[in-house]
Amino acid sequence: MTKQFLRRLYLALIFIILYAPIVTLMVLSFNESKSRAKWGGFTFKWYMQLFQNKAIMEALYLTLVLALLSALIATIIGTAACIGINRMPKIPQSLIMGITNIPLLNADIVTGISLMLAFIAFGIDLGFSTVLIGHISFNIPYVILSVMPKIRQTGKASYEAALDLGATPLYAFWKVIFPDILPGILSGFLLSFTMSLDDFIITYFTKGRGINTLSTKIYSEVKKGIKPEMYALSTLLFLSVLILLIAINNLPAKHKKKTIT
Repeated sequence: MTKQFLRRLYLALIFIILYAPIVTLMVLSFNESKSRAKWGGFTFKWYMQLFQNKAIMEALYLTLVLALLSALIATIIGTAACIGINRMPKIPQSLIMGITNIPLLNADIVTGISLMLAFIAFGIDLGFSTVLIGHISFNIPYVILSVMPKIRQTGKASYEAALDLGATPLYAFWKVIFPDILPGILSGFLLSFTMSLDDFIITYFTKGRGINTLSTKIYSEVKKGIKPEMYALSTLLFLSVLILLIAINNLPAKHKKKTIT
């Protein structure tokens, strides 16, 4: 009983530490008063003002375009890389997978500064293209992490049987391999989209003048002083990421149910 109580207490403390600031922020986004110490009544005023703010809407548009493009390109490159890596001998395969995992373990600030210095060294002007390249580079490992287990679970017998029956390698891939690895591809895409959507550090070091995503816009606005619109914007960003993460976690379960039926 004591151990069970301590476990529950520990979990409760973790949840409070992690989510209490976020819940406070969400509550303040509906507070009619600008004061953080006084409740002035429930309102959607700050959300209305948020959507009327041209600079924030431009940042939102840029964030969505950047997230979609980087996730799509990273998914294509990452899936192709998984197919190639899976056909390698064991030792080179382990070596490549180890190198692929380095960006996942590396600090974002190191990656951001390294990319910025690389762009400057090659004489590339910082702007939308450099941010896109930066997002693609740190999204690819997440795609590989999602797709590779699915490729390894796929048996080669069905693919080889399709080839023996006269199917071309491309046709056999689309009809045999692709349906099995599709949940992994979708998970990789959604994970890449989520990572790109709420990224700050990589964007901050690789963006040029006039380029602002939601995260960098929130940072620049908070430096000027905390406005209630930022509470509303942060709430929407958090809820978007939460919905995407729930979707990512539910994809494998739905695929299992389909295969069982």
